[in-house]
Amino acid sequence: MPFGLKNAPMIYQRLIDNALWGVVQPKGGWTVFAERMRSAESTMTAQRSRNSAMTERPGVLTKFEADYSALTTSDPVQALVNGPDGDMFSSGEPDKSSHVPVFGRRSFVDDICFGGVDFDDCLDTLDRLLTRFAQCRISVSFTKSIFVQPKVDFLSHVVTPEGIAADPKKLAAIAEIPFPRNKKGMQAFLGALNYYSRFIQNLAVYGAVLYQLKEDDFGPSTDLSAAKASFAELKRKVVEAPILRHFDSVKDVHVMLFANEWALSSTLMQLHDDKLHPVRFCGRVLKDNEVNYLPAEKEVLALLQLLKVCYTLVVGKTIHVYTRF
Repeated sequence: MPFGLKNAPMIYQRLIDNALWGVVQPKGGWTVFAERMRSAESTMTAQRSRNSAMTERPGVLTKFEADYSALTTSDPVQALVNGPDGDMFSSGEPDKSSHVPVFGRRSFVDDICFGGVDFDDCLDTLDRLLTRFAQCRISVSFTKSIFVQPKVDFLSHVVTPEGIAADPKKLAAIAEIPFPRNKKGMQAFLGALNYYSRFIQNLAVYGAVLYQLKEDDFGPSTDLSAAKASFAELKRKVVEAPILRHFDSVKDVHVMLFANEWALSSTLMQLHDDKLHPVRFCGRVLKDNEVNYLPAEKEVLALLQLLKVCYTLVVGKTIHVYTRF
């Protein structure tokens, strides 16, 4: 599929999700579908060879001959894809037997990252991954692949056995940004922070005053002392961004809540070495109708937001909530 099309990345992401996650699959499973696809491709290749041999110049088709061949010859590949065997659902519901992922879901378009507890576990996962790719007719670039590394750079993050950290080079670049002179520059700074929001505790608490700035506020007569103080505090937090621990599906979940007059903040934590370590930070600015909520109600909003953002992690888990009330 050409990536010039607007929907090409979304379709490609869905293809990778279907291959790795196994949520939906053709009737009979990927193995049966792959065998039928290989047979259809072989049949199509044989048909093209016969049609080419009957032309005046074997191996070369004119535009008219190619169009005529496409109209008069059935395409077994298209018939398989568009036929009932290519349907992702058999009766309107996904096949429950396919709800088994190849490995923990770590993919974004064509970037895939996975790990294991030891060397043999990595090789087993790699074997399952390549087998599934072969069944789904997905090719892998060997020169762009990295195998069995203690540290991997993935989507501007550094993944290690200890946890996930933000790219130090990107954080250093953000920390060197001077106070913007206009609203567009401030939006660019806040956009860079939003990408690493999971590493910054109380981002919404300190960033609320920056979100409210208008273009006229950057004039020489405006007092920006509060905005500059929040700007400096956020840059300090960027430099001191912690390493977030990998989520352990076996351990309980601990959540710490905080809310003030204008923002919400929550921290997802788990117990490691008898200490609570952060897994993710969440937060947002309060809406106009939420500003008048009671403090306890605001902390409930903070909890609801964390449950929404981290739903796939915390669903079915025991949650310990720490609150001021």
